[in-house]
Amino acid sequence: MAGVHRRRDRRQHRRRSDWHLVDDEVHHHFNALLAPMGAFLDGRVTYEMMADYWPTADEDPANAGPMAEFARIWRDMPKYVFSRTLDRADWNTTVLREVVPDDIRNLVELHGGDVAVGGAELAASFLEHDLIDEIRLYVHPVVLGRGRPLFRPSDRRHDLRLARTRTFGNGVALLHYVRPTR
Repeated sequence: MAGVHRRRDRRQHRRRSDWHLVDDEVHHHFNALLAPMGAFLDGRVTYEMMADYWPTADEDPANAGPMAEFARIWRDMPKYVFSRTLDRADWNTTVLREVVPDDIRNLVELHGGDVAVGGAELAASFLEHDLIDEIRLYVHPVVLGRGRPLFRPSDRRHDLRLARTRTFGNGVALLHYVRPTR
């Protein structure tokens, strides 16, 4: 039964993210960017989507190369999932209930620097708590017509400086922004 469940989860993962244009070039970029991170911090939805697919993705011969490499990166990386409903999480993951700025700063220090934040709601919360130093937007040449807004409404202004851009061969564009120095 577990094998059938896992295949269904993988199909569901692909449906939720089938609009992403992540080819080998983009995946190599992600792997190089994410491998040296100290930890992954995700919202519940992002964590569950990742946990449904990546723990064993490198066992599938179709996922050779950068996908298999990312499966190992994801599995080995310390992870924190922010959730009010999860009691526990697997795969080197700690469940946290809410974003507490001092606790986040301690986590960053504990893990030696940069951490990756995943999930629109969590990123918005980090932004509101002034915990974001860099934003990397990956624009995929796809019009969906619906979805979750990347930034929720706010009266607060967040100044950014464009650090670099990159266009990948498949048309994905990276816009890398940093916070101006104070």
